[in-house]
Amino acid sequence: MKVIIAEKPSVAREIAKVFGATTKKDGYMEGKGYTFTWAFGHLLQLAAPQEYGFYGWNVQNLPMLPLKFKLAIRKVKTKDGMVDDPGVRKQLDIIKGLFDEATEIIVATDAGREGELIFRYIYYYLKCKKPFKRLWISSQTDEAIKDGFRNLKPGSDYDTLFNSAHCRSQSDWLVGMNATQALSLSAGTRSVLSLGRVQTPTLAMICARYLENKNFVPEPFYQVSIMVDKDGQVFRALNEEKFKTKEEAQLIIDEVRDTASGVPDGGHILSVEAKPRKEPPPLLHDLSSLQQEANKKKGFTADQTLTLLQNLYESKLVTYPRTGSRYIGDDVFAGVPVLIDKFKDHPEFGKQATALSGAKLSKRSVNAKKVTDHHAILPTGEIPYQLSPDRQAIYDLVAGRMLEAFHQDCIKEITKITVQSGSNFIASGTVISNAGWRAVFNEPDEDKKEEENASLPKVKQGENLPVTDKALLEKQTKPKPMYNEASLLKALETAGKEIDDEELRYAMKDSGLGTPATRAAIIETLIKRDYILREKKNLLPTATGLAVYDVVKDHRIAQAELTGNWEKRLEEIRSGASVESFQEEIKAYTRDITRELLKAGKGMMIVKT
Repeated sequence: MKVIIAEKPSVAREIAKVFGATTKKDGYMEGKGYTFTWAFGHLLQLAAPQEYGFYGWNVQNLPMLPLKFKLAIRKVKTKDGMVDDPGVRKQLDIIKGLFDEATEIIVATDAGREGELIFRYIYYYLKCKKPFKRLWISSQTDEAIKDGFRNLKPGSDYDTLFNSAHCRSQSDWLVGMNATQALSLSAGTRSVLSLGRVQTPTLAMICARYLENKNFVPEPFYQVSIMVDKDGQVFRALNEEKFKTKEEAQLIIDEVRDTASGVPDGGHILSVEAKPRKEPPPLLHDLSSLQQEANKKKGFTADQTLTLLQNLYESKLVTYPRTGSRYIGDDVFAGVPVLIDKFKDHPEFGKQATALSGAKLSKRSVNAKKVTDHHAILPTGEIPYQLSPDRQAIYDLVAGRMLEAFHQDCIKEITKITVQSGSNFIASGTVISNAGWRAVFNEPDEDKKEEENASLPKVKQGENLPVTDKALLEKQTKPKPMYNEASLLKALETAGKEIDDEELRYAMKDSGLGTPATRAAIIETLIKRDYILREKKNLLPTATGLAVYDVVKDHRIAQAELTGNWEKRLEEIRSGASVESFQEEIKAYTRDITRELLKAGKGMMIVKT
């Protein structure tokens, strides 16, 4: 008997359906010589401190460094305290019975770091010794499942993936358990002051930006603008110098030769520059970039987007959602034309899909070397029916981005006119001559500057034109805006470094905070801990969050770059790097941070919000 284990019941049922297996049993299905069983996500976790003899919260126990980690059944809260989840224990007993009878085990948990961890913890907890094979697919369509079963991989191919996941789990336990107890004990509070390897530097980023914004003192500055008339079409030109005093700006205004002062041709056209610029299409979406776009356009939280996307994946409509790659290989690209053709009748994208049919497609998102465990998110080509508005919105963002990514460049004409009227003034404008990929959603160009003109008239160098008006503009310097989910996710990708170029940002993805699959949970955890809250679209710290930040801000546990470096190390373990050296480094760090926090928390004031 071949036993297939999936990550959750719904996925197991879909795989069973492909095989024509319909007999339902308690905790599994069977048919056609196969048995299909499932986990409920993480059934097992690293055991709590008391399992290693660390009873209660006691300074003498710190740092807690188990010689060997143990696995424990997931707990639930009851009136008698935390107890083993009875549903988990029952399912584990069912899985054990099936594994004992199995001639072959096939792993069909999600094809990624967490999916591998879920299976391996079950496998090792049950002390199973039987060999297993791995189903590795990027789509839940029937054809993808069949093809995956025709190409099962040896389970040992994913040992390093498990090593990476297990090291991540251990480091989270060591840092989280010890730092939380150290700060809570030294602060003398009855509240649990939770700290973590990823959540604490994320909190630090939110608090630092909030305080920077709150304490920002705006500084006034002044600029001068003029209005120039070309045959009835008036455009604005701006003196680019920023003056600290109104008097300095007034000197520039007084020099302007305008029609009000009796000078009919007050502006001399010094130069006209018109340069075409190609704007390449955006890369395909990974989970993080889709979450950012869904937050900006639809107001969805990162967690909402992940939930909706996972649902679309399980409904066979999109490919694997928790990917960190924005690229596809040539093999996937070969099927893109057929995929695009399926959108010819789409009410919103039909025109652009038809335009791309038979056209030369951009290959900017095609690079097999940049595809990690899974390629970028794509629609599968399955036709969606009766989607909820929210699911439809996410599906359309995936489909629309596919059309954008393979579309032609957007061609812009950037025009810059220099007008002399006493001083020099600059008029700039951008005209899109060929929308290319921007035609898919037909949205305004976000890169346009505030001072740009909607359109500029045709003028020639050497012309003298009337200046119809002049103005002294009083402005203020502005602080960096508070983080919202889109900007925070973008910052987490690069451990807080501000990088706008999407390819450079992508190159740093292995050094970011967390992974695309875990960042939504980090935000929700900080909210659950009462460290941050959502206010409209912004993420703001609470009084408790600020108090915790004030204590940890100068310690390594709050440093984004350090945690980002650990993520890079975990990816290196995935590629075969030493597990032992990483574990020793984490233990040494745990000793240091525990000692630091036992001192730092004394006298700490916590205000509950």
